[in-house]
Amino acid sequence: MTAKVILNPYSNRWNSQKRWPDAERALREAGVDFEVGLSEGPGHIAELTRQAIRAGFSPIIAAGGDGTIGEIVNAMAHELENSETLVPLGILPMGTGNDLAYALKIPFDLAGAAKVIAAGKIQPMDMGKVNDRYFANNCALGLEPYVTTIQAKITSIKGVARYLLATVMAIMDRPSWQIRMEWDGGAFEGPISLVYVGNGPRTGGMFFMGPDADPFDGKLTVVYGYRATRRGMFALLPKTLKSGAGNYLESEGIIEMTVTRLKVHLESPTPVHTDGEIIYTATQDVEYSILPGRLQVFLP
Repeated sequence: MTAKVILNPYSNRWNSQKRWPDAERALREAGVDFEVGLSEGPGHIAELTRQAIRAGFSPIIAAGGDGTIGEIVNAMAHELENSETLVPLGILPMGTGNDLAYALKIPFDLAGAAKVIAAGKIQPMDMGKVNDRYFANNCALGLEPYVTTIQAKITSIKGVARYLLATVMAIMDRPSWQIRMEWDGGAFEGPISLVYVGNGPRTGGMFFMGPDADPFDGKLTVVYGYRATRRGMFALLPKTLKSGAGNYLESEGIIEMTVTRLKVHLESPTPVHTDGEIIYTATQDVEYSILPGRLQVFLP
């Protein structure tokens, strides 16, 4: 079958457009038969995905970053809501963070990623859902999407350094929320600084906010915690850069759990992101669920 490559030229601040000739060459050298759809603006990735599915293209290849993957996955899940399986997804990591590719051990070099697609090894992985939005890697409310809203305004710095600067700026604002959460078997009510809901372990290309998250375990990994002071938040920051021993999960007041559902209410609005893209600038109520094995992906 012919693959449909959906290219997001904006990924990594237009860097993916510059890299497309290399990606195209890598796919052809790997023997992948494909056509290209170029996103022309907000909402177009979803429309290209729907068109590709209706035209019978398979697989669909995301050429971009985590936001591009998230847009494609969400569109696929809605378009094929009543189907047993989704169209297989291939990934060409061309974004800033490439966090899902990291979680799936997909090579970051385009030749290696193209060879993974050409090899044809497909494995089902879990998908998350928040309200009516599907996601592949992660979702968060509180501090992390607050950081995302800041970094989107930074134009003078590129790459992961932009996320790091935005994080420092967000901590200086010292945001916090009063929350009530309910999940299968438990509940919590009190102040929080962050809530991370992860299918994958990493976000922003460097922050391991859910270091134990596994996209194949049929569960969502939830991490929540609170720090009352800037000093306390800054003390956590270097620990979020660690995936193993010494990571921030070892810190007092940082709670990790695995759930199949989660219901959240906040007394004041929070932004929410999925796969690095803001889906709500201000909301107070969200519900999460997991769809085990719903997404079909090419893996090494």
